Amino acid sequence: MRDVLLVLAVFLACTVEAVEATTIVVAVGVSRGWRSAVQGVAAGLLVLAVIVAALGPALRVVPLGGLRLVVGGLLLIFGLGWLRKAILRASGFTALHDEDAIYGRELAAACAAGRTRRAAVDDWYAFTLSFKGVLLEGLEVAFIVVTFGANQGSVPLAVLGAVIAVVFVAAAGVVIRGPLARVPENTLKFAVGVLLTSFGMFWGAEGAGAHWPGADAALLGVIAVVLLTALGLVRLLRRARARGGPVPPLLPEPAEVR
Repeated sequence: MRDVLLVLAVFLACTVEAVEATTIVVAVGVSRGWRSAVQGVAAGLLVLAVIVAALGPALRVVPLGGLRLVVGGLLLIFGLGWLRKAILRASGFTALHDEDAIYGRELAAACAAGRTRRAAVDDWYAFTLSFKGVLLEGLEVAFIVVTFGANQGSVPLAVLGAVIAVVFVAAAGVVIRGPLARVPENTLKFAVGVLLTSFGMFWGAEGAGAHWPGADAALLGVIAVVLLTALGLVRLLRRARARGGPVPPLLPEPAEVR
């Protein structure tokens, strides 16, 4: 059960990040040509592979209890950040993530930029933009893959979830060659926030020495509690917004919305 939820959480998180990276790469490829854009993607994936290959074995030497405590705390912070933004979006206090608008901005910027050749790269701007998009979005993927995989003692299983998500989104991007606006990214981010928060609470408590009733089955109960709490907050915030009230202090408006 825990392995299935692990693959699901990694798949959903990687899908979100892959959509954002693919939007950038497709905009660059359509406006400036695909050769340099693909070179940037390959370079970014190579760097990410090195990071996963280096950190995965290193985390295996850490005692399991300490690893779960640290990873649980990090996932809890990470997941609550995603969940807070998702709650604000779902309640209407923050605008929904719009891949069409992002694609349009990236396309306009790519069309206006100059063209410079460096070494084997014909278009350095296209290479750099694709590389940065893949690397920056991929770092979050690498963090999730490494922490989930190391904590469960199965990095290959986490990598499998990530690879499936990346291949799926990349194939869709090639076929559509435009923004992946039909992917319900805001819903995915809500689900990922719930899963990361739940795993963080579950592993953090285990790392601190707690024993969950029902062992791994208790994770389903934690997920249910986090999900119901998040949906309850969405409902309360929608009521507050309907009355014209401000954002509650426990859920401040984020300075930057991804």
